[in-house]
Amino acid sequence: MSDITEDEARIAELRRSLGEEHPETLAGMLDLAERLWAAGRLGTARALEEQVVATRLKQFGENHADTLKAMGKLATTIGAQGDLARARQIQERIVELAPEVWGEEGRDTWRALNNLAGTVAAEGDLDGARELLEHAIARMADLWGEADGDSLAAMGNLAAILWQIGDRDEAYWLQHQVVETRRRVSGEDDTATRAAIVAFAVMQRASGI
Repeated sequence: MSDITEDEARIAELRRSLGEEHPETLAGMLDLAERLWAAGRLGTARALEEQVVATRLKQFGENHADTLKAMGKLATTIGAQGDLARARQIQERIVELAPEVWGEEGRDTWRALNNLAGTVAAEGDLDGARELLEHAIARMADLWGEADGDSLAAMGNLAAILWQIGDRDEAYWLQHQVVETRRRVSGEDDTATRAAIVAFAVMQRASGI
């Protein structure tokens, strides 16, 4: 039996034993949605996420961490399906509510802004994405330092945006900084370090280095 099939059986049992709206059932549904997403079954994943969001809105309202996290997962799926405008709308609402739910200094608050910037960039508004990321990086670096994983993730995203805009010298310098910091903090074999190295290598090849 595949992992997805096992998870589907588990969710069916949770629905029978605990009910559709039990926290354990809802958490299991989101876990299943992630597996479906990874398997390319976005439509099925979206249906589960929409059900979880609707239930959590009914139970908690928008101003709750569980609701916002489910909304964030749904927005990612919707964006992957190509409906960037709807994904952006959801993410903008999350960003609006995040300071009240997670606090001005909460990691999830700034991760939400980073996610929104990705969708804005995917829509083609590179300048808008750059502005969001520069704001996020400045605040995250102030809160946790430039060597923090979330700060580095946002810096890598900004480097990619700068490269697309054509500001390649700044993009190259920033990505180099990300690579060297990740090497120092996490080591050469870390997954995020390897991904940063690959992105930097692309820039080097394009620059003839």
